Amino acid sequence: MKLMWILVLGAALKSTEGAMTEAQMKAALKLIRNVCQPKNKATDAQIAAMHNGDWNQDKNGMCYMNCVLNYYKLQLPDNSFDWETGLKVVESQAPPSMAGFIMETIKSCKDAVKTGDDKCKAALEITKCLYDQNPEKYFLP
Repeated sequence: MKLMWILVLGAALKSTEGAMTEAQMKAALKLIRNVCQPKNKATDAQIAAMHNGDWNQDKNGMCYMNCVLNYYKLQLPDNSFDWETGLKVVESQAPPSMAGFIMETIKSCKDAVKTGDDKCKAALEITKCLYDQNPEKYFLP
């Protein structure tokens, strides 16, 4: 599974500008979801609820978001948001049409973690903040 992830992500990154197209980003996010969802036993309903602003999640939903953030190395060992790495990832990988608002969203959430002793709760706090900044353009899987 890891090899498939590396191959798909590597192919997605081979656009002429170095950044993914929107279609490539969508495919990469789908792959992350396909890895993280079964690993954490998050249901389609839980993920859909988060995409609709319902962040009242059990451990499975919270840990799904931890898995998503960890694929991009966006959560530090102390469970805080590695927003600086987030900016670098966006600069190098996000489609130009999305990079600006994603970078502003990330900057707005650099201090989102309030529950540093639980990696899954911390991940949910980060992703909820990202969602709350611009629900219509929420970009995580």
